[in-house]
Amino acid sequence: DAEAAGSPERGFPARSGDDQFIIYTGGTTGMPKGVMWRQEDLFFSGLGGGAPTGEPVKKPQELAERVAAGGDGITFFPTAPLMHGTSTLTAFIGFNFGQRVVIHRKFAPEEVLRTIEKEKVTSVSLVGDAMLRPLVDALSGPMKGTDCSSMFSVSSSGAIMSETVRRQFQALVPNVMLLNNFGSSESGFNGTATEDSGPERGFRIRVNSRTQVVDPTTHEPVAVGEVGRIAQCGHVPLGYYNDPGKTAETFFEQDGERWVLLGDMATVDEEGVVTVLGRGSQCINTGGEKVYPEEVEQALKSHPDVYDVLVAGVPDPKWGHHVAAVVQLRAGAVQPSLADIQTHCRSHLAGYKIPRQLVITDSIRRSPSGKADYRWARETAVAAVSAVSAADG
Repeated sequence: DAEAAGSPERGFPARSGDDQFIIYTGGTTGMPKGVMWRQEDLFFSGLGGGAPTGEPVKKPQELAERVAAGGDGITFFPTAPLMHGTSTLTAFIGFNFGQRVVIHRKFAPEEVLRTIEKEKVTSVSLVGDAMLRPLVDALSGPMKGTDCSSMFSVSSSGAIMSETVRRQFQALVPNVMLLNNFGSSESGFNGTATEDSGPERGFRIRVNSRTQVVDPTTHEPVAVGEVGRIAQCGHVPLGYYNDPGKTAETFFEQDGERWVLLGDMATVDEEGVVTVLGRGSQCINTGGEKVYPEEVEQALKSHPDVYDVLVAGVPDPKWGHHVAAVVQLRAGAVQPSLADIQTHCRSHLAGYKIPRQLVITDSIRRSPSGKADYRWARETAVAAVSAVSAADG
């Protein structure tokens, strides 16, 4: 109907690399913000130059040459809602590369697996354990035997696929390459996790040449082992829509080049591998030590009774804040005690990072795109402390 009612005339000027595309952030740490991308910058930073494999192109014309030279047979399946930047950009990569793109209305694990089998999907994108774990449950349960042999990659961006869940999926679909990609609405793609990423060594990524860990004040690269914030130069967004204050906080110029300063804290080693600690705004200060929720969540997800978890800081009269774990148990699991959880974590984490509070909940609250709702987790943990205090009083 919309097409029939529309004018056959063009109705807008010729396309340009300056045309804008706005991606809204997930609002994990506050209100969503509209990230204003120039099409040209998004093409190179967010779409990897439009090339899903191999070296990114240096100019758009090269993409047409690669498509003409071959590269057929790829079917992309962005399984998160298209409101999520990961899914939108996955679809755009497929369109730019002249390949099939499969989409669906809603993430339903069994339907996802049926679609993979029916459409011979080769490349799936999703958002962390919140989407990978239900696929594991379906493949080992009602969808056991589903033909997933066409798949060669499953990638996640926006949330981490934990080592535990990746291992479970790999056992069910052994020939699939699992990629923990790192990026954001403000930077596009920054890098991919190393094979040794996990609870013991942390979320380690090999970043592209435009990504560095910098001092958030001086914007200079940090020394090896020092904590800084991840930043990216080159093709970066123009800023936030109608928010000059946040734009000034996040985007800066250094040595004549434009940069974006992300919210993620990190360190870098001698080989240039970056260890992502987590978002600075979610960091828990307990007894003077800094704890990043994502690291604790990775350790907790390796517990056999834990299905999903979020970690938050709760005010504590002795420590300033203590680490609280809000846990959704596996179906049929016997509820573990706080002591059980602490014993499990001791083999993965330093003592000050171990949860001092355990809250069991029916389900973990996440956004429709799979992003964690840390505000809800904090409120849930604080309410549990208040309930215990009231009962004791």
